[in-house]
Amino acid sequence: MPNSSFCVYQIRQHFPILNQTINEHPLIYLDNAATTQKPQAMVDAVAAYYLHDNANVHRASHHLSLRATGAFEAVRETVKTFINAESIKEIIWTKGTTEGLNLLANVLSKGLQTGDEVIISALEHHANIVPWQMLVESHGIVLKIIPLTAQHDLDLEAYQSLLSEKTKIVSVTHISNALGVINPIKEMVRLAHQVGAQFIIDGAQAVGHQTVDVQDLDCDYYVFSAHKLFAPTGVGVLYGKQHLLEALPPWQGGGEMIKTVSFEKSTFNQLPFKFEAGTPNISGVIGLGAAIDFLRAFNRQDLIDHEQSLLTYTEKALSEIPAISVFNPGGIKSGALSFAVQGEHPSDIAMLLDAQGIAVRSGAHCAMPLMAELNCIGTVRVSFSMYNTLEEAERFIEALGKILEMLK
Repeated sequence: MPNSSFCVYQIRQHFPILNQTINEHPLIYLDNAATTQKPQAMVDAVAAYYLHDNANVHRASHHLSLRATGAFEAVRETVKTFINAESIKEIIWTKGTTEGLNLLANVLSKGLQTGDEVIISALEHHANIVPWQMLVESHGIVLKIIPLTAQHDLDLEAYQSLLSEKTKIVSVTHISNALGVINPIKEMVRLAHQVGAQFIIDGAQAVGHQTVDVQDLDCDYYVFSAHKLFAPTGVGVLYGKQHLLEALPPWQGGGEMIKTVSFEKSTFNQLPFKFEAGTPNISGVIGLGAAIDFLRAFNRQDLIDHEQSLLTYTEKALSEIPAISVFNPGGIKSGALSFAVQGEHPSDIAMLLDAQGIAVRSGAHCAMPLMAELNCIGTVRVSFSMYNTLEEAERFIEALGKILEMLK
């Protein structure tokens, strides 16, 4: 495992995938907002489970199951500490952010009536739009949208004007996946609570780039995905305040989430198992624990400062190129930034960068309403992580310059 001193080149040694060439160029991976690469320690933890402890959890008394259960449940404590939850009962395993948001929309809908209002923002990923739109169809709720300012930040004055006694839920991203914008989420939670609304935070982009303290935020629910936190795909976390989760009905029925079953009636398990029907992604959870342990071995502020320096350098360099428009210029961002090239399709720019070994993301980033708000078909998104270097950022700018020269 690494020591606590920060050196990006030492960090890179823990990510074997980075040591390869793409199209005869050294790989530069700048698509971390889509998924992060995986440290060897995480891969080893998943392999060790399958090689030595492979068994189902909670349901057997034999030794392999006991070992697997112990490792699996230890990660709940790890996540609790990582986000500063109050109890392990507040940590629910999901398949990812999308499932966490759908779970909440489903169970919270039981308490909604026609005319009740849900507020989301113009910065949201489709996963934080579509589940609420489905409730407009099925429950007659009113969905309201926080607009953007001219700088592509959320309009907080408009947000306050949307809040009322009819507001039951506010669900907003912590950090925009498309633009990297950091929302003033703590203040937004405070304002929502003043009108008695519950607040959900989509933390998919935040947990890998910021220190998250759910008690300090005072949010009611916080969801995120493991694969954006150096861990496997197909696993995620739903945090909820214990008293709120206890009052909610289960989402899915099956094994694990029940206490007793008869043909006449079933009774449900206690938290957190009430929301965890069926066999979970055991190896994924174990991998998440190993990824968090890896991350916590470093000084988190050093990592945040390093990523921010790459973001600042890249935004400044892009802003000096006349053909490029950066979205949310000079705004408070983390992890990612988006830009457009005048007269060029973002996918063409991404493909030409890939030809030089540079992986970026292009398109609507599962945020079509935001693209419509920005009046563009899509953007090129550059997103950084702990293992990216200044040299990579410089090479990206150099490669982009060559592309623009070629396209003249």
